Amino acid sequence: MCSTLLPRRIARAFALAAVSWLVFAGFNLSVHAENRGRKYQPPPPTAAIKVTVLRSTNGKPIPNAAVIFHPIKDGKDSGALELKSDEDGIVKIDVIPIGSTVRLQVIADGWKTYGEDYDIQADKREIVVKMKRPTSQYSLYNNGNQAPSTETTAPKGQSTSAKPSPQTPLPQ
Repeated sequence: MCSTLLPRRIARAFALAAVSWLVFAGFNLSVHAENRGRKYQPPPPTAAIKVTVLRSTNGKPIPNAAVIFHPIKDGKDSGALELKSDEDGIVKIDVIPIGSTVRLQVIADGWKTYGEDYDIQADKREIVVKMKRPTSQYSLYNNGNQAPSTETTAPKGQSTSAKPSPQTPLPQ
């Protein structure tokens, strides 16, 4: 009985040593693998930006206006983030990094499109946008130094009247 007990003890000791060596080697490999991979870089601190969209005529809020943020990195637009204003004309965002520039664009039905660049230097920024009504468009055809002409001229071969020309067949 003594002769069979000794090999079992040796086998157990050998197995325990092998398992502990594998555990230690596996732990050691995982530590080395972490050092070879990419190092974790925490995200940059971001600013809480609040944009209020108001009418320039009476100061009332404009709901459902599209407020578009274009973060600018190295002089290039790095994407766009679009949010809609709530019933108070307010939009809040907190993903723009501090120290960056953001191009703000506001689009609302019946209002002139607004656009401006803002430097984000603090952890909080409040921006009030007063939307204006659209004005007459600039035209190269009147040399830009006089009011747009009110006469309606049609291109050659087209009529300004609502009546179809005799050459145009009527729909059946």
